[in-house]
Amino acid sequence: MSVLLEMRSITKTFPGVRALDNVSLSVEEGEIHALVGENGAGKSTLMKVLSGVYPYGEYEGEIIFDGEVCRFQGVNDSEKAGIIIIHQELALVPLLSIAENLFLGNECATKGVISWQETYRRTEGLLKKVGLSEPPQTLVDDLGVGKQQLVEIAKALSKDVRLLILDEPTAALSEADSQTLLDLILELKAQGVTSIIISHKLNEVRRVADTVTVIRDGATVATHDARGRDLSEEIIVRDMVGRSLENRYPPRMRRPRDERLLEVDNWSVTHPEHAERQAVRDVSFHVNAGEVVGIAGLMGAGRTELAMSLFGRSYGRNHSGTVRIKGEPVDLSTVGRAIDVGLAYVTEDRKGLGLVLDDEIVRNTTLANLPAVARNGVIQPEEEVRVAEKYRKAMNIRTPHVFQKVGNLSGGNQQKVVLSKWLFANPEVLILDEPTRGIDVGAKYEIYTLINELAAEGRGVVMISSEMPELLGMCDRIYVMNEGAFVGELSADEASQERIMSLIVTH
Repeated sequence: MSVLLEMRSITKTFPGVRALDNVSLSVEEGEIHALVGENGAGKSTLMKVLSGVYPYGEYEGEIIFDGEVCRFQGVNDSEKAGIIIIHQELALVPLLSIAENLFLGNECATKGVISWQETYRRTEGLLKKVGLSEPPQTLVDDLGVGKQQLVEIAKALSKDVRLLILDEPTAALSEADSQTLLDLILELKAQGVTSIIISHKLNEVRRVADTVTVIRDGATVATHDARGRDLSEEIIVRDMVGRSLENRYPPRMRRPRDERLLEVDNWSVTHPEHAERQAVRDVSFHVNAGEVVGIAGLMGAGRTELAMSLFGRSYGRNHSGTVRIKGEPVDLSTVGRAIDVGLAYVTEDRKGLGLVLDDEIVRNTTLANLPAVARNGVIQPEEEVRVAEKYRKAMNIRTPHVFQKVGNLSGGNQQKVVLSKWLFANPEVLILDEPTRGIDVGAKYEIYTLINELAAEGRGVVMISSEMPELLGMCDRIYVMNEGAFVGELSADEASQERIMSLIVTH
């Protein structure tokens, strides 16, 4: 096969940080090329250089696409060349239809008048290519995340894509939706579309990739030919983190205490807009001191709705049931009251709900416990910096200083800032909603270690995760949720992926 893309000696710096250091990448026409590495390694930065998000002149090095030297000044330039990037945060307009999203800025128009007949005809053809049967008039907001991802790919196909870049395409998808998307990527390969896929899910990388390039600390460390060989996850992990990880989950002595930290009885919540629809139905569970309790379920089972409704009634209406912490009934009617009684919630949407992206690490770290850094109601900047520096070091947040804007950090480091914020609030019970989503194996191990340390201190941890191996590797007990209700409870000894799925599909 001929080489379609060459990136030669790419170097990109931000204030105080060299994000890319002399990185080179070669992609053959018609292949699926995986780009892997720890959070902050430089993968997304490299793809933003390629796609013109960082225009020519803001980096050093050379891009050659289809034999031509490229000096893109923006995304429009790269798209004209046939390079389309789909970011981890989807760029769709929820309140527009599928057809309107597919041709936004690229309308089927004659003399300024849109031809809806042509728009819908072309939309139907594109949706068929990605396996969607929804009418073109369907609002994107009415689609699940998996189907929205397919709409993004259909949008790319509408622009005559030659090189498709997918940044963490399955991070927010269920197992079934992930497999559908991977099948589509393989199908597009058969049609001649070249792909670069960034992913932390190494099992998915091994399934679809022809070539795997590993980036560590802003530099290329290895490129592996995965065709015709079984490229092990151990080899990839070793290249990613610079060492071997013998165990994916750190060992922990499971010693939950008899003391019940959190008790939830008969908790029910209705949908915020549809009062006749129950989002959470008569849920009861408990968490002991020193215990890690998992909540398993498919996407849409109601796990996040349960967590948010408990944490200051942040979700839903008509809340009913009782909640006790250390045996005493508590008022969780506002977020402030939930924090005051010792509850904390690490949201799955760290960018939208967990962080102030345009503010600095120091401000984000202390946000949930401002009285602790204030004197007579006045925040003390020196104390804020001291606290933030303490957590920067303890959590191994990779940044030269705590005055860095959180929006400039990698996903894994952003997650560590969210965790720092809630640990500083000193909670009795910490609810973690998809705590390792979109995070590399090295950062995952650090977060798992932190969870174990919290349990060893006698705190209670509730862990919501779509990755069943993660729940099996970390939890003392696992509750299984389906359609807003708990349908089973399994101890660590009796839990397995098969038993969890059996409880889901039989209820």
